[in-house]
Amino acid sequence: MYNQDFFLQAMIYLLAAVITVPLAKKTGLGSVPGYLLAGVIIGPYVLGWVGQESEKVMHFAEFGVVLMLFLIGLEMQPSLLWKTRHSIFGMGGMQVVTTTLVIAGAAWMMGLRPNQAAAMGLILSLSSTAIVLQTLSEKGLLKNSGGRSAISVLLFQDLAVIPILALLPLLAVIGGISDVKRQVPPPQEGFAALPGALQLLLIVTVGMAVIFAGRFVARHIFRFVAGAGMREVFTASVLLLVIGSAYGTAKIGLSPALGTFIAGVVLAENEYRHELEVTIEPIKGLLLGLFFISVGAGINFTLFFREPLLIAGLVLLLILLKFGALWVTARVFGLRHGRHVLFALALAQASEFGFVLVSFSDTLRIFDHETSSLIIMVIIFSMALTPLLLVINEKLVRPWYVRRRNREVPDKIPETGNKIIIAGFGRFGLVVGRLLIANGFTVTILDSNPANVEILRKYGFKLFYGDVTRPEMLEAAGVKDARLLVLTMAEDDEALKIAGWLKKNYPNLKIAARARDTFHEFEFYKLGVQMVQRETFNSAVELGSRSLHFLGFNRYQAHRAALTFKHHEDSIMRELYEHWLKDETHFIRESRRFSDQLTETLQTERDFSIHETDCAWDVTSVRKEKAEETGLRPDEDSRSRDHGREDDGHAQNG
Repeated sequence: MYNQDFFLQAMIYLLAAVITVPLAKKTGLGSVPGYLLAGVIIGPYVLGWVGQESEKVMHFAEFGVVLMLFLIGLEMQPSLLWKTRHSIFGMGGMQVVTTTLVIAGAAWMMGLRPNQAAAMGLILSLSSTAIVLQTLSEKGLLKNSGGRSAISVLLFQDLAVIPILALLPLLAVIGGISDVKRQVPPPQEGFAALPGALQLLLIVTVGMAVIFAGRFVARHIFRFVAGAGMREVFTASVLLLVIGSAYGTAKIGLSPALGTFIAGVVLAENEYRHELEVTIEPIKGLLLGLFFISVGAGINFTLFFREPLLIAGLVLLLILLKFGALWVTARVFGLRHGRHVLFALALAQASEFGFVLVSFSDTLRIFDHETSSLIIMVIIFSMALTPLLLVINEKLVRPWYVRRRNREVPDKIPETGNKIIIAGFGRFGLVVGRLLIANGFTVTILDSNPANVEILRKYGFKLFYGDVTRPEMLEAAGVKDARLLVLTMAEDDEALKIAGWLKKNYPNLKIAARARDTFHEFEFYKLGVQMVQRETFNSAVELGSRSLHFLGFNRYQAHRAALTFKHHEDSIMRELYEHWLKDETHFIRESRRFSDQLTETLQTERDFSIHETDCAWDVTSVRKEKAEETGLRPDEDSRSRDHGREDDGHAQNG
């Protein structure tokens, strides 16, 4: 017999997510606020569609956090993790200690007992792994130095959960909510009851078992399962690995998320890594969504409306205290240029693990029930405000640092008379600049990243710091008399603005521009810029050529296929641009037609041995091109070279 209530609850959760999350994404807040809002709407204090079961759903959905840590581990190879050990233990350790002391001091000044203040500091020093990683990932900030530092601190916090759980009973023994109600903590069982040396040995043993299974056993298991050709069994094997890692580390008192993270790191160099990511990603997203909805549904609005100012003040105080401690930590470890603000804002909330710690503290009678309820409310609201804090960073803080950087005094550019300017000297501009310089051209190089300028100057490049989006900087670089301006900056919108300004004020200036993709290239065409190169096109074609050679093509066939592909792409780009300007449907139809045309051309090309016009192998074509440059006919050019050789021979004989 099917449980109809289960289907009804599942339908309510999914319906709420489907409606609210897209709306939140459209407003720029991201998916997390959408899930939280969905939980509030269907929760017991608005529509009342879900109630007591939301806590059970939350415990089930916390597995999404475990899966997220597994995916992050897959992205971090062991060598990379070893390089970040100083960030994990140094920055993470300083953050936990500093934040605990700051919050505990504030709680003690507000009238709590020392043991209560210390417990509150320990509980609230942790941050929400689920919300931080999900929000940073959506905004593309995980690769940012501030985002990477946040991951390091979150990993250390997972480690810190164990000593915190060990310290809470000690704080309960020191003093409970009153001398009368002081209660001896319940006897410890299982792993916690073992001697310290045996605990350490067990932790090392389980850790080594996870590493051994991941490096040597998992590969053979995945190969065996993949050979069966049943995708659902492969999914089951992946979940078995994740759940097994989580269960093993949880049994010895460590965080389940930490165990799966280690498993992910071990499998980062496994040949099935990408298949693992594809399998886990949708499950992780669904469970995290359920977790956030459960958090929203668990907000106790009765308590909030009874003490709204107190709760709002405590939430604001928590965020300010954690922000201050995190800001100091980030500055000590060298985060600059707004990354330290991103780091502090991202981690300024409390952790979902705080629910467990508060419940445990309540059992130990460190807090009374009302204080525990207040702490739970502060945790929930601080988590809910995190996406808003990152929106503030995106809309206010980051632009302020950009404007501040632009106000810095740019380098004075000497009047060298260079006719070539490179605007932006990152990984793309560096290659262009090296090629031009190696061929004897003198260039003026501008870059708006002071750190980049400082580093590249050490390698002998003559860079000048300045904001290339400012007309006065380009004019100081000599754009008025320039022959060519190479626009290689990575900021797409800014590059288009610069190109538009240059075309308007210097219509005769030749511009070579870097484009992100086809549609960015079309935007340059619209401005009148003709020399445009997509940033990854040539390298992708080259890799495709090597792949063809590996798959059985000889070197010439692979080279010729790549050359034909590039020629075809160049020849149709202007025509596709015209279709793109008119109608999207027509553009899509023509794109498909050109793709079919390319396939037919490449199939035909394979029937020829050597193509007559292929300069890479046809010496006659090279001679013809050289003769056209010198103004001689090919036969005259050949005879003149032969005659020159005869004269040289006569001279030597003479």
